[in-house]
Amino acid sequence: MADPITIEDPDDPRLRDYTDLTDVELRRRREPAEGLFIAEGEKVIRRAGEAGYAVRSMLLSAKWIEPMRDVIDALRVPVYAVSPELAERVTGYHVHRGALASVQRKPLPAAAGLLRTARRVVVMESVNDHTNIGAVFRSAAALGMDAVLLSPDCADPLYRRSVKVSMGAVFSVPYARLESWPGGLEPVREAGFPLLALTPDARATTLDEAAPHTMDRVALMLGAEGTGLSARALAAADTWVRIPMSHGVDSLNVGAAAAVAFYAVTAGRPRS
Repeated sequence: MADPITIEDPDDPRLRDYTDLTDVELRRRREPAEGLFIAEGEKVIRRAGEAGYAVRSMLLSAKWIEPMRDVIDALRVPVYAVSPELAERVTGYHVHRGALASVQRKPLPAAAGLLRTARRVVVMESVNDHTNIGAVFRSAAALGMDAVLLSPDCADPLYRRSVKVSMGAVFSVPYARLESWPGGLEPVREAGFPLLALTPDARATTLDEAAPHTMDRVALMLGAEGTGLSARALAAADTWVRIPMSHGVDSLNVGAAAAVAFYAVTAGRPRS
């Protein structure tokens, strides 16, 4: 049985992985460079472990020691027990869920490898909001998308906020970064995936008319909140598709639009 280590000094070097979690720019640079990410909450920590990610350490408030006892005993990694006040001083915010873990990243797969086995692929361009990234991954996992491809400038799916919003779904859907944009779309098309660009443009074909669920393979392209897909991305697509709107609403949040479109793409999908 592993014994939690009680820490009372916020400057203890053993807590370095958890410092300044609210400094987005710092963490965006530091975490990939150091090969780690932060999982927040019991469910997310458990799902990270179940997905084969190696936990480096855990930071727990006292009330979470016993509920997490099976995880503590199974992982046998350092567990730092701290007060809520000390956790807030270290991380920079009130840790509502009382449980954090520092987790080792895995090497990202190549896009070509994902395309060999996938049938339904999400392609995101310039989605920089971590909440939206997490929401898209959660919908992709729930609705049966096989893989996610990110443009080079998309936000990190393993950033703490993305992982939390996705409820760990970022661990369930494999993803890769395209090396160039929009040039990286051509290998997707060459792998047999028609490129469907989701846009509110009135000239686009409705999803019902496009009937992507009848296609053997599909790559659905999503753009950032507000700006949508760029002109270059739209020009690279094979077909523009849209979700019909009512009551004067012109578009949906990218997370909501993704869920609707994923259902249209996967309902009745061909099965191997």
